[in-house]
Amino acid sequence: MIVISNPFVVTDEIKTIHSLFEEGLCLLHIRKPDFSEYEMAQFIQQIKLEYRTKLVLHNHHQLADDLGIIRFHFAEKERKNQRHLFSKFSDSDKDKNEFTSTSTHSIDDFNSLENDFNYAFLSPIFKSISKENYHPKTDLFEALKSRTNYKTKIIALGGINSENIQKTLENGFDNIALLGAVWSNTNPVKEFKSCQQIVLSYLQ
Repeated sequence: MIVISNPFVVTDEIKTIHSLFEEGLCLLHIRKPDFSEYEMAQFIQQIKLEYRTKLVLHNHHQLADDLGIIRFHFAEKERKNQRHLFSKFSDSDKDKNEFTSTSTHSIDDFNSLENDFNYAFLSPIFKSISKENYHPKTDLFEALKSRTNYKTKIIALGGINSENIQKTLENGFDNIALLGAVWSNTNPVKEFKSCQQIVLSYLQ
């Protein structure tokens, strides 16, 4: 199960991040699109070194070596229009334990991915919790029946919460990612644990 950071600054965010990892969070995507390179470095330096290999960097990838990060995410636009930005992440780099992921918004887009990526988000599955008026334009559960790419894991994103996780996994997704369910909750760690229990009970 994956958690994506709130794009905006959150009260006690670093404390919450540490608590999520202590509860067994596997991966945290750091998505702070408005952060400068300096702000990103300052933010990540507050996260304990023992968790750095579980962080996925969405931008300012050049900070990775200094911060001990080995995971990189590329937005759809970067993947389609600026391939040179991640051309260095070749198969030889992956042998050095570097991992990449990306975002997709249709099953055709997902199926057409090359083997550069360990996993990809497909979104939005449900009406977004964190983004106003952001909802699926097609039934992605039905679309998933046309999946032909099994080399890349497909991760459900968008409106995922404890009430629909089981349905999501039953319909063929390899795993789920949380954003609004965690950061819009008054007790994010408790909500994370509720979702985690459902995922673990299904995937075991």
